[in-house]
Amino acid sequence: MEQKPIEMLQQDMVEWRRYLHQHPELSYQERETSAFVAGKLESFGIEVRRSESGYGVIGILKGAQPGKTVVLRADMDALPIQDEKECDYASKKSGVMHACGHDGHTSILLAAASYYSSRRNELRGEVRFLFQPAEEVCPGGALGMISEGVLEGADAVYGLHLWTTLPVGTVASAPGPLMASADEFFIDIIGKGGHAGMPHRAIDSIAAGAALVTQLHSIISRFVDPLQPAVLSVGTIQGGYAQNVVAERCRITGTVRAYNTETRELLKRRVEEMVASVPAAYGAESKLDYLMGYPPLINDEGEAARFFREAPAALGSSVRVERIEKQMPAEDFAYYVNEIPGCFMFVGAGNPEKNASYPHHHAKFDFDEEAMLYGVKLLIAMTDSCLNEAKAE
Repeated sequence: MEQKPIEMLQQDMVEWRRYLHQHPELSYQERETSAFVAGKLESFGIEVRRSESGYGVIGILKGAQPGKTVVLRADMDALPIQDEKECDYASKKSGVMHACGHDGHTSILLAAASYYSSRRNELRGEVRFLFQPAEEVCPGGALGMISEGVLEGADAVYGLHLWTTLPVGTVASAPGPLMASADEFFIDIIGKGGHAGMPHRAIDSIAAGAALVTQLHSIISRFVDPLQPAVLSVGTIQGGYAQNVVAERCRITGTVRAYNTETRELLKRRVEEMVASVPAAYGAESKLDYLMGYPPLINDEGEAARFFREAPAALGSSVRVERIEKQMPAEDFAYYVNEIPGCFMFVGAGNPEKNASYPHHHAKFDFDEEAMLYGVKLLIAMTDSCLNEAKAE
């Protein structure tokens, strides 16, 4: 296979990305995306294994020389959003679009696979190209692939996210806690319906729910260490159907985020206590469904140091290498770095001149495709650095 310089992969990445952007698939439905990825890997002469727990694809490339094993991960799923962009590669599927850059992540990893497949005779060790389904929806696709052994015998795992809140020409990461856990709660309050003019003969679920919302929002300010970042947000409250009826039922949902296990458990415990006690004070019953979602994403200290060491040389002086602040969004890449050392990195992809300034999950989301070249260079630099180290016996 002809060896292409990294820069020559840009045209391929743009072509792949735009195809995927026009043909998005939701979480757990990535059938055609999976087939597209597998076909590309096979055309590169890379061994392909398909996940049994979803539509994940693993490409395995073993070098001519023994050495370490590195896992590179990209996510493939899209979101249930109507694409409102006006461009020739807008989504062709009504109500579904790549509004978070996963089409770019997939294309970057395909480019890395193409790059290494043409250099297998020079490759020391093994590279696994992990294309993961269902990052956007809990429980996510990572756990299923881990259970199938994608990390067995591996020395490091790397992943990245195109990030439009950073300008193109910037890459960023940080050691330790980087992205928050993401837990969810669903609360049902059951009162007793009745006439709104005779509230004393009813049990008002909305009054109980309103009091509970107020108390839930006090958890962060009164029970969590101020030096430990955390979020509790009530997203919905629904109850009642008429202005002159005391609502029998009220439903409250929300999200909880933290950066360490202790704070995460504290938040869960306080929610449970308040759900049990506050509605009871109004004479109402309550039910809680508390979903423990993705854990905090915690970068390995040594692998984060590798990022700050390798990125400047790989990307050149025109690209800024920054230490990013903690991010409250969650990522199921967290499961991988819970198992083996790894580093998750952000690649700036924002550019107002190219209409790439909308936030992630927006109907007009887009990114500067130049960022994909920085992404593949970064993955290759991290991989080469790790593989060229002596493997510990």
